[in-house]
Amino acid sequence: MTDDVWSVIKEEVRLRIQAEPTLEPYLNLLVLSQDSLVSAIASIISSKLNSDALSSKDIKNFILDVYKNCDGIAESLEEDLIFFKDNDPACKYYSTPILFYKGFQGLAAYRAANCLWKNDRHTMSLFIQNRASEVFGVDIHPAAEILGGVMIDHATGVVIGETAKIDKNVSIFQGVTLGGKGNERGDRHPKIQSGVSIYASSTVLGNITIGKNSTIAAGSLVLKDVDPNTTVAGIPAKVLST
Repeated sequence: MTDDVWSVIKEEVRLRIQAEPTLEPYLNLLVLSQDSLVSAIASIISSKLNSDALSSKDIKNFILDVYKNCDGIAESLEEDLIFFKDNDPACKYYSTPILFYKGFQGLAAYRAANCLWKNDRHTMSLFIQNRASEVFGVDIHPAAEILGGVMIDHATGVVIGETAKIDKNVSIFQGVTLGGKGNERGDRHPKIQSGVSIYASSTVLGNITIGKNSTIAAGSLVLKDVDPNTTVAGIPAKVLST
């Protein structure tokens, strides 16, 4: 994250404090007292993921260590934040997703879990996945591959399976499932290419490819590949336009 954007976020938070002085301790602790965006995100995530097993302080130290030592995570968090700001009409400030959007927060938790998974730390990775699912309503398997610049909007009920792959500039809305077709093993989840939008309550199943810049209409069931620049809808999904 560039220093300029981090400075903008801090200024936004100062204005929020002026508007809501009661939240000053909360916003100072989680944002203004931090030395970087990744530290602020780690603080916010840990304040929500704490449990009887691990305190917020323990989780923050752990997640921040992962963020700082896994290649590419800081860049991916930056790309996620910018994509949210640019593509959600309701998001007018950079500080909004990090403070209030469980889609961004769930994705940020996934990024830590994914790094742990790739380093064979499966138990802690699954702990973070489980807590993120409970708290944010977003269930992303730590082994899934999600590039930076993804928006999970509203987020509740989103499920992304173990072998799913999601490219940049993808928008996913509430209730979306990227799942398998049953008891298959191996590579069994969807591959979502860049520029795709998957609208609310859609289900995409199997090792299929959703081509670049395609749209899956709300409530669709997709069981076959979708060509690039195509809109599909229905149960099962059929092509509406190309």
